[in-house]
Order: sequence, then C-alpha cells, then structure tokens
Amino acid sequence: MVDENDFEIPAKYDVNAKWDACIDLGLRRFVYSSFAGGFAGLFFFRSPVTRWASVAFGAGVGIGSAYSDCSHKFNTSRANLTPKVSDAPPPKAEEE
Repeated sequence: MVDENDFEIPAKYDVNAKWDACIDLGLRRFVYSSFAGGFAGLFFFRSPVTRWASVAFGAGVGIGSAYSDCSHKFNTSRANLTPKVSDAPPPKAEEE
C-alpha cells in the first residue's frame, strides 16, 4: 500500500514549486533592475524627477521580464499577433 507521504508530484505538475520560482525571480529582477535604473539615473540625469523615472523604468523592465519568463514556466503563451510565414498569402505578381 502506498503511503500518502511517499507520493511525489512530478516536477512538471508541481505548481507550488513554479510559484516559488516565479516569486523569487520576480523579486530578484525587480530589485536588481531598480538598482540598475537608480545607478543609470545618478550617472545620466541631474533632476530628481528623471532619476526616479529611471528607477521606475528599471523596475518595470524587471517585472516585465519576470512575467515573461514565468508565463513560459506555466506553459501559457501570449496571443500571436504576427502571422507565420507559411500562413501568409503569397504575393501576387502584377503584369506590366
């Protein structure tokens, strides 16, 4: 008889591990890209407003890249807005 404690979930279906990895990835990328944006703001801009804007931009880039990677981990894909080359109709040759 199989004990309930010995049952292991395959890594493909372990949602808790995926969420842990995504939260960890999101926090790391948020912090690191915010620091990068802050450093770039100190280096390139004089106004405090533009410096904070570069921090916010860096944080947005970090959150966006983490979201993209986590969506791939959960096997969800975005809508494909560009047609595949094989789906596109062939160009019509105009005779002159």
